[in-house]
Amino acid sequence: MGKQDVLDAIRGLPTKRAPWVPYVGVHAAHLIGQPAERYFQDPELIAEGVLYAATRYKADGIPLLFDTSIEAISMGCEYRWWPDSPPSIVEHPLRNCSLRQSGIQIPGPTSGRWPIVISAGKKLKAQLGDVALYGVLCGPLTLAWYLRGIAIYTDLYKNEAEAKELISYCGEVAREAARIYAEDIGCDVLAMIDPLVSQIKPDVFRKYVYPAAQPAIEVARESGKASVFLVYGDATEVLEEVAQVGTDGFAVDEQLNLAYARDVAHKYGVGFGGNLKVTTALSLGIISPREDAIACLAAGGTRGYVFSPGSDLPYDVPPDHIDQVLEAADWFSKHYTRYPVPRRESG
Repeated sequence: MGKQDVLDAIRGLPTKRAPWVPYVGVHAAHLIGQPAERYFQDPELIAEGVLYAATRYKADGIPLLFDTSIEAISMGCEYRWWPDSPPSIVEHPLRNCSLRQSGIQIPGPTSGRWPIVISAGKKLKAQLGDVALYGVLCGPLTLAWYLRGIAIYTDLYKNEAEAKELISYCGEVAREAARIYAEDIGCDVLAMIDPLVSQIKPDVFRKYVYPAAQPAIEVARESGKASVFLVYGDATEVLEEVAQVGTDGFAVDEQLNLAYARDVAHKYGVGFGGNLKVTTALSLGIISPREDAIACLAAGGTRGYVFSPGSDLPYDVPPDHIDQVLEAADWFSKHYTRYPVPRRESG
């Protein structure tokens, strides 16, 4: 197992066993005994934390960072640091003005926190070995919310031209973020995460999100990188739209039925990932992490499935809960009845 299995699974191909990608973001800071606010501002610590997490959790793939605020901060959003989570956006610069009036520009590799991210990524890439490195970028709808605030929901229906302009602009920001991850750092996977997608209807997704996502997807395609679209929440209603957005695969969290995600992925010939229960199983242990892992592996099978948490791991997830997941995955591969992979026709 390793990098190639992750790339194959994301692209919907069969693998001997489901590759394991723990979404270790801020949790890496906890693993090396650092507060999040210090960790996220030090490229040496980021590289150290991710490398340690990849080794400690026997990862086939792992994110460089799991932080949707990078682009927003680089565009002038006010933010606040926390000791146990990524920075949060506390003010929306377009709340009372238009995009054109604001003068906001598409951030590049020297903007905001990008120099830290790039430095950390280069250090890590040189040491990571046969592990797929994920570059996680903010999706266009979520970035529009960071810039505009709650008014973006009203704009989708009452100020359609303005909403289209802003979300399309955020798509261009995503293009540059994808380029940075692909070219400046050399990430193997470009993962667009857009949590707000679960709160919209299919026609809204098709009208705004689909076209805005294409520039970043084009970067992935042209650079030969695997691409995945990550959604949070109950995105059941828009999952078929997500599967057709153009990425090689998608990933879901614990609020969406994994068997349904599998069926949708197989229908459209893309990969899928998820959806270990981050709160009730991995964090609190109310549900056995071992049993939850086995349920996910049984539903996911070995055709285009990336075994992963439903979202990024919180700061203080008990490492022994992740150990239970690893033990379950090993037991599953040895003893569980395999999910049948359709036979290829000969000749």
